Amino acid sequence: MLDMNHSESYGVVDEVSTPTNRIDENRLLSQHQILVKRVVNQLRNHATTHCSIEDMQQIGLIGLLEAGRRYGNIDDPNFPAFAVCRIRGSILDELRRLDWRSRKTRQQAHELNDVTRDLTKSLKRTPTEQEIIRALGTDQQDYHARLNATMAAEMQSLDQLIESGLEGTVDSDYDGMNHEHIRRSLEKALDKLPKREQLLLTLFYQHDLNLHEIALVLELTPPRICQLHKQALKQLNQLLSS
Repeated sequence: MLDMNHSESYGVVDEVSTPTNRIDENRLLSQHQILVKRVVNQLRNHATTHCSIEDMQQIGLIGLLEAGRRYGNIDDPNFPAFAVCRIRGSILDELRRLDWRSRKTRQQAHELNDVTRDLTKSLKRTPTEQEIIRALGTDQQDYHARLNATMAAEMQSLDQLIESGLEGTVDSDYDGMNHEHIRRSLEKALDKLPKREQLLLTLFYQHDLNLHEIALVLELTPPRICQLHKQALKQLNQLLSS
């Protein structure tokens, strides 16, 4: 099911070949492989010639195996949340390693942010998609590509909040209590966010809606969704830090 020869190119097979917890890997893959598909589907817009959809799936499967070995009890109801975090982290790490956003793409994303910010100040409101496109002197396809690149830079932010709490807590005796504490802390912090921001994060991280789908659901522009997403993550970080 898992092409380990292909996966060796990512330098992670040796890392996970000696499990810290013995688990039934076939049952793990059978029961939770859908988690890999879910994460890959969310990240599919960022596939490149250097890291294809198939590559993401392979990396995600290895991340799932590592999650199972580190967590131990794959039947624990909290395991899927832990596994998704590890799977997404594995894929994002590989994308960053391969420098999946070229210098030109990064520059274009920064330009989009600058133009959007300047228009918001001058108009005293969130600019429309067409206003931003005109200011950039580009077309809708290029605008959407820039918007996706901007959002992609933040995609790992919520996972990193969880990861920072998990760092150093998972060992061979890990029973899920640490992760459960972090999960509950995150839930409490989420409850303190405005309802709209709560819905935005739920749609993005739990229901896998893309940027434009969320914009339609909330009846807002994609730039406004990006802005709210940044604000929500900043608030979460402050709440968790306190």
